[in-house]
Amino acid sequence: MYSNIVCGVDGSDLAHKALRHALALAEKTGGKVTAVTVTEPSIIVSPGAEIMMVDTSSIIADLDKAKEESAKAILDAAQKVASEGSVHLSVMHVANSPAAEGLLHAAKEISADLIVMGSHGRRGLGRLLLGSQAAEVLAHTDLPVLVVK
Repeated sequence: MYSNIVCGVDGSDLAHKALRHALALAEKTGGKVTAVTVTEPSIIVSPGAEIMMVDTSSIIADLDKAKEESAKAILDAAQKVASEGSVHLSVMHVANSPAAEGLLHAAKEISADLIVMGSHGRRGLGRLLLGSQAAEVLAHTDLPVLVVK
């Protein structure tokens, strides 16, 4: 039934719960799971920036590096969860994208037939799934979505 499942992960407890549901479902259906984490673009907003000149390239590079490291840690943790069972887990990091958009892009790219995600996630560098992001995914996909709470 569901042979190609994409699961949004962000390092939160709820995302791990969603991943466990995705893995259990894949085990029962003989499917596969891809864990996806999304990091948003790095931007710097500074009041009064129109009158000063600042080279933000190194700041942006540092932010991007921190987000890449965070994404790797999140996906490594997902691999560890999956190693406890028999389902093979693929991982994907979608960088520089709004969370819902990145998850939908990943689902399309791998031809997923189900999206699994937490109802809420965490904020900050590891941000992926907020209630608003779950609503965005539901509103913009034709795929079935399992929202775990």
